[in-house]
Amino acid sequence: MQITRATDYAVRVMIHLAGLPTGSSVRQSELSQATDVSGYFLSKVLQQLVRSRLIRSQRGTGGGYTLAASAATVSLLDIVEAMEGPIRLNQCLEEGPSCDRKSWCPAHQVWAEAQMAVAQVLGAASIARLAAQAAISSPALYRRHDNPIWISGIPRKGHGKRIRRNHGP
Repeated sequence: MQITRATDYAVRVMIHLAGLPTGSSVRQSELSQATDVSGYFLSKVLQQLVRSRLIRSQRGTGGGYTLAASAATVSLLDIVEAMEGPIRLNQCLEEGPSCDRKSWCPAHQVWAEAQMAVAQVLGAASIARLAAQAAISSPALYRRHDNPIWISGIPRKGHGKRIRRNHGP
């Protein structure tokens, strides 16, 4: 099982938005720069996040994208399911007659437990917590609003020395 590139990008966007002051909105061009996602592909990701009601968009001067709910109430599970649908490790875990073997198959219970564990871990990871971790413990630069967010593990090209800044609460 592997999440799609779109889901990875959606997580980047949501963590960036969660790191902004409450009520802040960010233009797509700023999100593109902050998340290292091309404008075209980012547009598709943002459309899906808006459709899923995880973010809001506002057109015009002063418009942009903002979280639709408190970052503390949005989990990685919410984002993954918004982008990919419900987590299903195996078709036998779907409701109804999805597999003739599920009533006696020894692997069925293992699949069910694994799926539940994945959902619990993702559900417990709020984007507020992830944004706070990025701001405090990331070895890379993390800036607010109109500046890019630097998340450890995301390769950056052509950037000079990185400075650690603490923006506080």
